[in-house]
Amino acid sequence: MAERRSGGAPTVLRLVLGKRLRELRENAGLSFEQAAQTLDVTHATIRRMEKAEVGLKIPYVEKLLRLYEIPESEAECFLTMARQGNEPGWWHDFRDVLPDWFSAFVSLEGEASMIRAYEPHYVPGLLQTEEYARAVLGAGMPKASAEMLERAVALRTERQKMLARPDPPLLWVVMDETVLRRPVGGPDVMRGQIAALIEAAKKPNVLLQVMPFAAGTHPAMYGPFHIFRFQVRELPDIVCAENLRDAVYFDRYEDVSVFLEALDGACVQAEAPQSTEDILKRLGADLPGR
Repeated sequence: MAERRSGGAPTVLRLVLGKRLRELRENAGLSFEQAAQTLDVTHATIRRMEKAEVGLKIPYVEKLLRLYEIPESEAECFLTMARQGNEPGWWHDFRDVLPDWFSAFVSLEGEASMIRAYEPHYVPGLLQTEEYARAVLGAGMPKASAEMLERAVALRTERQKMLARPDPPLLWVVMDETVLRRPVGGPDVMRGQIAALIEAAKKPNVLLQVMPFAAGTHPAMYGPFHIFRFQVRELPDIVCAENLRDAVYFDRYEDVSVFLEALDGACVQAEAPQSTEDILKRLGADLPGR
C-alpha cells in the first residue's frame, strides 16, 4: 500500500485493529461485499475500516465479529481495544499546527520500536534544539504568527520526550554532511545544535551517522524518508517519504524493501557511528565566530 494520509490520522492501535479485521474476514472466507451486506453499507466502507481510514463504529464492529463467528470473550476484548483506538492521540491538542499527514507520522513515531531515517536537508525533528526548530519551522511556515510558530516548536519538543521514556525506540539516522554545514539560524544556533547532537549520540538508543561529501553518490540520496518498525506482529515496517506538501506512506513489502536496501547501502558508505562525535566537533570548530 502506498497512500497519502488525509482526514483524521489513525492511531497505531487503530491500524492494528483494521488489519486484524481484515484477517478475521479473510479467515471467515468472506468478501468485502458480503461483509458490507451485514452492515447495509458499501464495500468501500469495509475497505476503509480495514485500512484505518475511518474510525471503528462500535455497532459495526459488533456485527462484523458476530458474522466472523468470533468467541464472545475475544470479541469483547476487541471491542474494548476498538474504543481505545477511537480516542484521539496526545497530539490532538496540537491539531491547530499539525497537518493531517503529519498526524499519522507522529502516531507511527510514538509506537515504533525502531525508527530509521535518511535526512539530506536538516537535523531530524526528534534531535532538534528549540532554537534550531524555531529557525526551521519559521522558514517552512513563513505566514504563521509568532504564537503559531511557538505552538509548532512546543509540539516538536513534546515529541522528543519519547527518547527519554523507559522503553525508548532505537533512533538510527544517517545525515548528509550538508545538514551540518547549512547555517540554520546562524552560528550560535548551529553550535548549540551540534552540541546537542554530540550528547544525543552518547545515548544507547541513538545511532548517528554522517554521510560525507567525499562519499559521492549513494542509494538513498533522492530525498528524506523514515522507516518505522514495530513489535506488534500485525504491523509491517512502514515508510514515510516526505515532500514539500505532504507525505506518502508505504507498507507493501516490495515497496518498503527498496527503502531498506537504499538505507542499508547508505549506512555502509557513511562514516561509522563511532566517528560521529569527532566529525561533529570538527564541524562545530569550523563555524565562524568565537
